[in-house]
Amino acid sequence: MDDPVVTVREGKVRGKISTDFDGNHFYSFQGIPYAKPPLGDLRFKAPEPPEKWNGILDATENGNECYAKSNIYTGSEDCLFINVFTKKIQAKFLKPVMFLIHGGGFISGSSHSIMFGPEYLITQDVVLVTFNYRLGVLGFLCLDDSTLGVPGNAGLKDMVMALNWVQYNIKNFSGDPNNVTIFGQSSGGASVHLLMLSPMAKGLFHKAIAQSGCALNVWARGKKHTVHLLADILGIDSTSDKVILEQLQKISVKELYNSSNKLADPFYVGKVRPFGPIVEKKSAKSFLSEEPIDLIKSGRYHKVPLIMGYCSREGIFVYAMCTKGTLLNDETIVPYSVNLRIGSDQYNSTVNSIKKFYFNDRNPLENKDDIYRLYTDNFFLLDMYNSARYLSETGNSPIYFYKFSLDTTLNSMKRFYSVTEPGACHSDELSYLFKNGLTPEDIEPKSPEYVGIKRMIKLWTNFVKYGNPTPNEQNNLLSTSWKPLESSRFNYLDIGEELVMKTDPEKKAMYFWNNLYNETSVAKAKL
Repeated sequence: MDDPVVTVREGKVRGKISTDFDGNHFYSFQGIPYAKPPLGDLRFKAPEPPEKWNGILDATENGNECYAKSNIYTGSEDCLFINVFTKKIQAKFLKPVMFLIHGGGFISGSSHSIMFGPEYLITQDVVLVTFNYRLGVLGFLCLDDSTLGVPGNAGLKDMVMALNWVQYNIKNFSGDPNNVTIFGQSSGGASVHLLMLSPMAKGLFHKAIAQSGCALNVWARGKKHTVHLLADILGIDSTSDKVILEQLQKISVKELYNSSNKLADPFYVGKVRPFGPIVEKKSAKSFLSEEPIDLIKSGRYHKVPLIMGYCSREGIFVYAMCTKGTLLNDETIVPYSVNLRIGSDQYNSTVNSIKKFYFNDRNPLENKDDIYRLYTDNFFLLDMYNSARYLSETGNSPIYFYKFSLDTTLNSMKRFYSVTEPGACHSDELSYLFKNGLTPEDIEPKSPEYVGIKRMIKLWTNFVKYGNPTPNEQNNLLSTSWKPLESSRFNYLDIGEELVMKTDPEKKAMYFWNNLYNETSVAKAKL
C-alpha cells in the first residue's frame, strides 16, 4: 500500500499506513491545520480559517500540542491541528464520523496519539477525528470591551471551527458530514454539552456522547473579570482593556502563563475557576450568551440522541490529584452553586449535613471510599444526573445514561494513584476506547480487559451508526438492551464485567443533594 494523499480545501496532505487492534491496516493523517495560527494580534481571539499551502503537506506526525502546564510547560501557541483516521479514502459509501474533544479541565491535555490512539475504535468502520484547542488563559481570557474581539470562549470557538473543517473536508476521507457524533470526557464531556447549547454549533453534529462532564458541572465555568488581576500581576499600569490587551499580546507565552497560573485556585467545587467557559454578552458571534440551565430547562438547544454517564469512583481523582491525599477545607465539599456565604451559620450547617450523610461521624480517612463517593457526587454525578433529567423532560431524542464500574488492569488512572478499593476512577473508561502509553502490548483474548474493550467500542460505535447502542438482538458481547431514560424511570446501564440495566443511580445521594439545594433556596428566600 502506498502512503495516502488526500486533497482538502487548503491543499494536499500525505498520511501514513497504520495497524489497528485487530491487525488490519488503516490510514492516519495528523497535524493538519484547521485554523490560522492564533499568534500576535490573533492571540485570545476567535479562530480564523486556515490558509492554503502549495505542494503536499506532511501529515504523518502529531501536530504541536496547545501550550499548557502540567508539571512543566509544553506545547505551542501554533497548535490548531486536526487528525483524521480512516479505513478507506473516497469510499463508495460514506462512514459515520466520531469527533473527539479531549479533557484536561480546560487548562491542559491534547489529542496526541500517546493518549488517544485510534487503534480500537477504527476497527468498527468509522472515521475518527481528533484535534487540539486552546487552553487556559489563551483559550478563555475575556474582556468587557466588545470592540476588542475578545469576549471569551475562544477555545470553544476552536471546536466549532474544527467541526466546520469536518463539514468541508471529511468526505474526502470517506466520512459522512451528515452523520457526525461529538464525544468527549471530563472537560471534553462538558464541551460536548456546551456545543449542544450553542447556536454557533447548529447543524454541525448529529449525536453526542458526554463522558464524566456536563455544562452544569461547577468546575466547567470560568470567571469573567480576571484580566485586571492578571494585569496587576504583570505590572501593567492601566485599567483600559485596550491597553491591557496590547500588552498581553506582546509578552512571551511563558510569562503569560506564569502570571495567569498565580490566579489559578485549586480544583475546588467551592470556587469559580479563573479561566474557563463563560456566558458572553449577546451578539451574532457569541458561542454562549445565556445560562446553560435556562437553555436546558426551556428546551432551546440542539436535540440530538445523547449518551451521558460517569465512572463509579470519579472522586479518586479529586482526592488524589486535587486535594493531594487529604480531606481539605469545606470548599471541596460545598459547591459554590449552593450560593451560601462561606463561614455563615447556614454554610457551616450545610457542611455538617454533608459530612453526616457521607461519613456518619466516622473519620473519613479511615474509609477513603466515603471520600471517593462524596467527590464523585458533588464534583460530577449530581450535575450530570440533573442534566440528563432536564434533557429527557424537554427534548425529543433518547438519553442513554451509564455508570462505568469495570475494574481491570486497564484502569490506568486508578493504578497510577495506587488505589485498591473497587470501582473505576475518573478517566479509566478511556483505556477501553483508546490505546494509550500504558496499554499492555498483549491483551489476552477473552480476558476481562479484551472483552471490556470490545464491549465499549461496540456500544459507542453502535450509537454512532444507529443512534442506539444496542440496536440488535442480544449476544454474548452485548447481553442486554440499553434503555433510555423514561418519563417516570431514570434508566441507566451499569457497565462492569457484565452489562446490567438499573434505575436511579445513587438514589439516596441524589435525593439528599437535590433536597439540600431546595432547603438552602427556601432558607435564603426567608432572609
